[in-house]
Amino acid sequence: MKLQRYDRSLINDYAETPEGYLTVRVPITRPGVFPYQRTDGTVQMEAKLPDEIFSDRTMFSARSKPVTDEHPNEPVTLDNYQTYAKGMSHTDAHVEDLKLYVSMTITDKDLIQKVYDGKRDISIGFMSDVVAEAGTYNGQPYDYVQRNIEINHIAIVEQGRAGPEVAIRSDSDAWQMDSNEGGKSKMAKVKIEENEYEVDAAVKTYIDSLKAKAETAKVKGDSADALQGRYDALEVKLQNTENELQSLKEKQVSADELDKQVEARVQLISTTKPLLGDSFDFSGKTERAIKEAVIATTKQDFKGDGKSDDYINAFFDATIEQVATQGFSSTGANSIITGDASQSTDINAMQAQRLNMRS
Repeated sequence: MKLQRYDRSLINDYAETPEGYLTVRVPITRPGVFPYQRTDGTVQMEAKLPDEIFSDRTMFSARSKPVTDEHPNEPVTLDNYQTYAKGMSHTDAHVEDLKLYVSMTITDKDLIQKVYDGKRDISIGFMSDVVAEAGTYNGQPYDYVQRNIEINHIAIVEQGRAGPEVAIRSDSDAWQMDSNEGGKSKMAKVKIEENEYEVDAAVKTYIDSLKAKAETAKVKGDSADALQGRYDALEVKLQNTENELQSLKEKQVSADELDKQVEARVQLISTTKPLLGDSFDFSGKTERAIKEAVIATTKQDFKGDGKSDDYINAFFDATIEQVATQGFSSTGANSIITGDASQSTDINAMQAQRLNMRS
């Protein structure tokens, strides 16, 4: 679910253009854990992590966005741009000193005057997915993480969320010329372990870039471990589910197979009982044993030992077919499968006699 959020920082560097506009270079957001008020009035701590705000998606969303005087009560769009826009951001969004910077030009006379009068806090209005995910960032605990951050507008406001670390200051306090130092530019300072060193501005910018990359890589690594853990847990759950489904499937197959076997057994007994007679005990007899018993009624010297199942099945089927053709079952001396022509003649005579009796 996308939620609208407001984040604040302070403007860094501003100067008038020949047209009277005010061009501002500003850090618009930074990683950290910030309090956000819910609709019910309670406050929740949400993390803005480096891998999110320094992502291509978020940095691209900072380009060419409207500058507003305070936050409007709705996202700025094409339909209301003329109402709210007091300027526009540039396309130079970049990471510096572990913050997301972008330049912007204020074109509204009244807002420019407010900046001169001291209104210099910056607050971005953005949309994000607020995901319930507990953790800590730089020792600060959080319960939620802002994901898929997309900046909608950049507002100049009365009071900032991030404090004096990010505020509008006069032209580049860090890099301005200072006549008290013989016209030399102030050197930038960087802290390495416990020691502070003066370095050229370009060197500091490069070091800041490396720090941002390292911080992003660390958070991505932590996130990758967490994601891997959740993935492994889901994989185990999926495997267990697949095993359960397979077990249920096998049970269902077994039940269906049992039904088929029962049906086949009933059909076999129904077919063979007229040939074997009521005295034949089917209990405990296998399908093959029953078929051999049927064959034995037509061929007294029949021995099934050593014969294959295919042989027994074919012999049985032929026996049933011939009995059906003759219209009666035969046993003993009346066998229909003996190869004795005289017995076949006797069988035909017996069949005719039975037909005459029925008539």
